Amino acid sequence: MTTPIIELKSVGKSFRSADGSARSVLEGVDFTLSEGEIVALLGQSGSGKSSMLRIMAGLIDADQGQVLYRGLPLHGAARGISMVFQSFALFPWLTVQKNVELGLEAQGVAPEIRERRAEQAIDLIGLSGFEGALPRELSGGMRQRVGIARALVMEPEVLLMDEAFSALDVLTGERLREEILGLWESGQIPTKAMLVVSHNIEEAVMMADRVLIFRSDPGRVRAELPIALPRPRQVESTEVRTLIDEVYGLMTAGTSRPGRTTEKEAKLQLGDRLPEADIARIEGILELLVDEPYHGRADLPKLGEETELTDKELLDVSIALALLGFAHLAYGDISITPLGEHYVGASNQERQTIFGCQLLEHVPLIAYIRHGLEQDRSGDLPEDLFLKLLRFTLDADDAERALRVAIEWGRYGNLFEYNFHTGMIQMPKDEAAVAE
Repeated sequence: MTTPIIELKSVGKSFRSADGSARSVLEGVDFTLSEGEIVALLGQSGSGKSSMLRIMAGLIDADQGQVLYRGLPLHGAARGISMVFQSFALFPWLTVQKNVELGLEAQGVAPEIRERRAEQAIDLIGLSGFEGALPRELSGGMRQRVGIARALVMEPEVLLMDEAFSALDVLTGERLREEILGLWESGQIPTKAMLVVSHNIEEAVMMADRVLIFRSDPGRVRAELPIALPRPRQVESTEVRTLIDEVYGLMTAGTSRPGRTTEKEAKLQLGDRLPEADIARIEGILELLVDEPYHGRADLPKLGEETELTDKELLDVSIALALLGFAHLAYGDISITPLGEHYVGASNQERQTIFGCQLLEHVPLIAYIRHGLEQDRSGDLPEDLFLKLLRFTLDADDAERALRVAIEWGRYGNLFEYNFHTGMIQMPKDEAAVAE
């Protein structure tokens, strides 16, 4: 039996939206992180993954449920838990040495001890010789090494990594990931468990002993995939490729509505997030699917390699295609529908007409905007009206993203126009003229 280090029992968390209403981001989360394991957490943007990490680190409190560290309730930041952020989170006016020492200084560690420990951590992470450099003098990969050294200098038994490699180029991210795994496997760091939040499916499979799939609105664990392969793993091996395919299947299960898994939950709702997929990518993937070598059906991991899209970009496009009825998603594969085939062979004007019809049928937010414009005598409405509506269920950033996608899609489908100077959404000019 492995020893639990952190336990979450029926944890829930809500935040106040801009209009003062409560928005639930986590609900009924049960999770155990045990000694000797690396766990990866995947899910849609805004599904509450980062909030879960911050609760585990003691940076924010849960509203419901229990958070236990070594069997005791966690109140505030725990000394045995360190976190690495996507944004590096370095103080630009401090040197590498001082940035790494910061946590030790906050704990009141004597200057000579923290200097020695920081030097050891800097050396461990491969930055010896850069102790006196400022963050602006370092590359992105080196800045993230400073962030990791700052976490490791605390000698944590739990390391939480929130999209730690996503801001880096692919090769730098892979190299840094391999180095962290090397430190873990060799026992050079005292860390007993790691939790890695990621959008990168390959990264999750290469690192983790378990992969958890988070669902959205509110966030909770909806699937778990144990991985028994020994490390180091070979990315091109049949076993790894099969696991990557399986994770894609779990990520796209029930994606008529992003994050939902049952027939009852499949229909998109007015206040849901929309997949961040632009028109060019949507049409590009459809056109690829009908051509050789796919002939209407593709394995998502292979499609991702050919298009060089990130996992998030490919999943967003795939979910959009399924949402609009142009493709089906099942078991990590995408297959074009008869409507999708018809769309590819259509003229540009016919494509826009088909796109608009599918939006009105399947995307309630766009149908709501269009209906509002039809009912308003002026034929135009401020975008703020719809942002306020979305903020009842989404945070400010997600609301902005959802409306941005809705406007792009609606404009392409000739359902409305948008004035970038005034922020007004308007009826198409030809329809407005007919109405007058």
